[in-house]
Amino acid sequence: MGIKRKSWDRYFIDIAWLVSERSTCLRRHVGAVLVRNKRILCTGYNGAPSGMKHCLDIGCLREKLGIPPSERIEICRGIHAEQNALVQAAAFGIGVSGATLYCTHEPCVTCTKMLINAGIRKFVVVEPYPDELARQMVKEAGIEVKFLRKDSGD
Repeated sequence: MGIKRKSWDRYFIDIAWLVSERSTCLRRHVGAVLVRNKRILCTGYNGAPSGMKHCLDIGCLREKLGIPPSERIEICRGIHAEQNALVQAAAFGIGVSGATLYCTHEPCVTCTKMLINAGIRKFVVVEPYPDELARQMVKEAGIEVKFLRKDSGD
């Protein structure tokens, strides 16, 4: 009569969802976890840079301007979860080359380029993101992508 344990992928994606609860974005809460050898290297969530006002407090410029997802991403106060995870790793001297990204959402093209250059070789994600260029770059870079269902026990 054994206890059914979560798979490693489910375990780390569940942690990414927990990390996303710190997000201050009004549009979507995203959490990212970088993992190597079944060990968490760093985490990140989307929100304004440290010490700056959050969209949660002052509103979303992208919403006010009616900018759809994946367009004009530079018009945003927030740093994406994947970017924050990479910045945290750099700030604390943690090498991430060869790591796997566990993220609540598929990365945008900007995050994808950064993750490729950081040496991330696999993405495990739940929610798709409408960015065809990012998908093309992931394919060209040979990055493995695995989608998990949000409610699945896998």
